[in-house]
Amino acid sequence: MSDEQKLPSDQEVRGGVQGSLKYWVGKLECGGDVEKQWFYKQKFIKRLRESEIAIETEKANEQHYEVPTEYFTTVLGKWRKYSCCYWPEGVNDLEQAEEAMMKMYAERAKLEDGHAVMDLGCGWGATTLWILQNYPQCTVVCVSNSQTQREYIEGQAAQRGFSNRLEAVTADANVFSTEKTFDRIFSIEMFEHMRNYERLFQKVSSWLKPDGLLFTQILCHREFPYAFDTRQDADTEWMAKHFFTGGTMPSADLFLYFQNEVCLVDHWRLNGTHYTKTLDTWLERLDANIDQVREIMTKTYKEDAGKQIFNWRMFFMFCSEVFQYKEGNEWMVSFHLFRKR
Repeated sequence: MSDEQKLPSDQEVRGGVQGSLKYWVGKLECGGDVEKQWFYKQKFIKRLRESEIAIETEKANEQHYEVPTEYFTTVLGKWRKYSCCYWPEGVNDLEQAEEAMMKMYAERAKLEDGHAVMDLGCGWGATTLWILQNYPQCTVVCVSNSQTQREYIEGQAAQRGFSNRLEAVTADANVFSTEKTFDRIFSIEMFEHMRNYERLFQKVSSWLKPDGLLFTQILCHREFPYAFDTRQDADTEWMAKHFFTGGTMPSADLFLYFQNEVCLVDHWRLNGTHYTKTLDTWLERLDANIDQVREIMTKTYKEDAGKQIFNWRMFFMFCSEVFQYKEGNEWMVSFHLFRKR
C-alpha cells in the first residue's frame, strides 16, 4: 500500500476535527463554571502581559510566509487575500468575496482618499494594493515579516503604477519602529501571531496621528482566548506545530483588556461560516490545480512535497470545521476600530 493510500479521507479528517472540537469547547467552558472560566481568562491575560510582543517569528515565516509565492497565486483569489473573505447574499465567487471584505474595511475604518495608511502584517498585499487602486491619493506603508511577500508586493505595485505611493518594509514586529505617523492603520489577521497586546498597542498608537484610527480583523473564539502551544493538548498541538507556532487564539473581547494607549470606537463580529466558505474555496482551488501545486512544492521541498500538500489540505479542512462549528457561532471573525488615547 502506498503512502498516499494510507492517508485518511477528507471525511475522516473532518469527522476527527469535529470530535476534537466538541472536547475542546467542553474544556474551555470548564463545565459551565463561570468562576473557573474567569480565573483562566485572567490568568491568560496576565501571561500575555508578561510575554514578548511576538514569539517564534521565524517559525511563522517558515510555516506561512516563505512558502513559494506561486503556491498562493494558485490557491488564493485575484487579490491574494490570505484572510477571511465576506460572502453576503449575491456574492458567489472568491474575487467578489475578497472585494466585498475590503470595501467593508474601508467603510468601517472611515478611510478617505489622501490618507496616509499603514498596512501592518500585510500578507501578499491585498489590502495595500486594493487601497492604492481605489484611493488614488492615498499612500501606503506595508509591513511584513517576509522578504518574499515584500518582493511580490513591490512587483505588483510596479506593474500597476503604484510604486511612487508605496513603501514596503520587511521587519519583525518585536523590533519594527518608524517615525512616520498615519491617518489609518490596518492590521488584518496579524495580531493572532502576537502575544503582548499591551506593548503592541503602545507601539502602534505611537504611529497614529492625533485623530488617526486603527482597524483590526482577527479570527477568534467567542469568549475564551488560548495559545497555540505544542506542549499542551493534542487538539491544538498539530496546529501549533505546523501552522501557528507561538500564535494566539484571541477571544472576541480580548483587546478590550489592553486599552491603556488606545480606546475602542467600534466593534463588530462576523459569523464563522464566512471563513469556512473562504477556506473551502481555497481547498477547491488547490485540488483543481493539484499537478501545478505538486510541481511548485517539489521545487522547494523536494521529497517532502507530498507531506507539504497533505499538511495544507489538512490545514484548510481543520480550519473549515472550526469556523462552521455550531453554525459559525463558536469561532468567528471580529473587527475592532480604535482611536489613540
